[in-house]
Amino acid sequence: MNTANPTMNEVAAQPKMPRQIPYIIATEGCERFSFYGMRNILIPFLISSLLLSMPEDMRKGMAKEVFHTFVIGVSFFPLLGGWIADRYFGKYNTMFWLSLVYCAGHACLAIFENNRNGFYTGLFLIALGSGGIKPLVSSLVGDQFDQSNRSLAQKVFDGFYWIINFGSFFASLLMPLFLKEFGGSIAFGIPGILMLIATIIFWSGRTKYVLLPPNAKNPDSFLNVVKTALLSEAPGQGRAGFYIAVASFIGAIASLTLQPQIGIVAALCLALVSVLLGGGVGAWLQIERARGKHPDAAVDGVRAVLRLLVVFALVTPFWSLFDQKASTWVLQAGQMTTTWGILPAQMQAINPLLVMLLIPFNNLVLYPALKRMGIEMPALRRMGLGIAFSGLAWIAVGCMQLAIDGGNPISIIWQILPYALLTFGEVLVSASGLEFAYSQAPLAMKGVIMSFWSLAVTIGNLWVLLANASVKSPAVTEKIATTGISVTAFQMFFFAGFALLTSLLFVMYARTYNVLNNYRKA
Repeated sequence: MNTANPTMNEVAAQPKMPRQIPYIIATEGCERFSFYGMRNILIPFLISSLLLSMPEDMRKGMAKEVFHTFVIGVSFFPLLGGWIADRYFGKYNTMFWLSLVYCAGHACLAIFENNRNGFYTGLFLIALGSGGIKPLVSSLVGDQFDQSNRSLAQKVFDGFYWIINFGSFFASLLMPLFLKEFGGSIAFGIPGILMLIATIIFWSGRTKYVLLPPNAKNPDSFLNVVKTALLSEAPGQGRAGFYIAVASFIGAIASLTLQPQIGIVAALCLALVSVLLGGGVGAWLQIERARGKHPDAAVDGVRAVLRLLVVFALVTPFWSLFDQKASTWVLQAGQMTTTWGILPAQMQAINPLLVMLLIPFNNLVLYPALKRMGIEMPALRRMGLGIAFSGLAWIAVGCMQLAIDGGNPISIIWQILPYALLTFGEVLVSASGLEFAYSQAPLAMKGVIMSFWSLAVTIGNLWVLLANASVKSPAVTEKIATTGISVTAFQMFFFAGFALLTSLLFVMYARTYNVLNNYRKA
């Protein structure tokens, strides 16, 4: 019996890794070093340098506000990046030009370390550049695959996430030292150089990428289908969806009146949440009215996106907890006893280090072991479990805060426990969510849906700003005082409960979710 041909056929049938992937991975590694290199020293720099003119008791609160406002910008501008890429310029051109804006932002941080307006301009440019390209990078990764090799996509997304944390690890370890030894100009300048290198690497692969054309004038786009659904009338049927959408716009305007109490950024984000919630519910109720006026595929695509947005909404509490490791947890580390000369900001290096260890451990050991036991771990199950682990991390950090408030000296090493819990949750939520979001998005909406995934981070940080604004109220502060614990500890346990409750809701919703396969055909 000749076995040569079957063997050759089997070899030929093996999916092949796209040769352009290394360019994207290398670009992302350098870009993430640049981003986390500046982000992870932002809080200590603001407190020790840029905000010195403020009273000391107000400095930490203002630093947290600046930090989370910046993170909101980073996660809001993906909407702009995804839109102009899908509609006008395509992913590559949008990413390249926004990368140059990104480099300019880093230059501003290095040049204007003692000028508040110049420094904040740099933060804005980085938010625009980093945020604008953020959904496009992961979407571009997915574009390199088709039905013939989509089985490799999750491995590449895991590798993609691994290189992100590779860059983040060294940035978190080194940049606090550079800030301490050489000052802000050098500490912010080095990430700028890495971003320039990332841009050059990305440009070098320009002839090798699979580039899907933008949909310049798509009458069946997501927004057009939603508009038709909301504005169409059906004989004998009400217009509840339309009225809900109108009410959401009124609610958005009302949200802006809260600006004096919660700040302009939080007010704008709250208005956006109102529009998305009301518009989404309204469109869902009337989506069938778009059939006949748009192809069934477009209508079904919008329905799929709306169902996916519920998943994204339920992930927002995770980002509330996760992003505070660079603000609330750094501030807590400053209250702890130092071991081995570790700086508070350097504790953040634990997170990417554990990610690099956990991703291969999960894929090579944990998931196969669970599968042998008959336990499947699809993306939605992993994400729901990850949200729960983030809640456990905040219970741990809250208990440590109680010890600190009680006057008990506690070593900074204890923060390893909540970092480990939070990081395990991150791997389950974020690494799984990247590929899941891409796989569920209709082909014509890849950039926009990845933007909505990033928008979940914006809303997560909105919850942080709202929580911080609420505790400024004397009435709220007095109420917390009756519990016998500090405001900081109270907020930590509040966020823990927020995540655990959401995890339960996520699991309930995931049971009804119909998973799709929206990779392009070979």
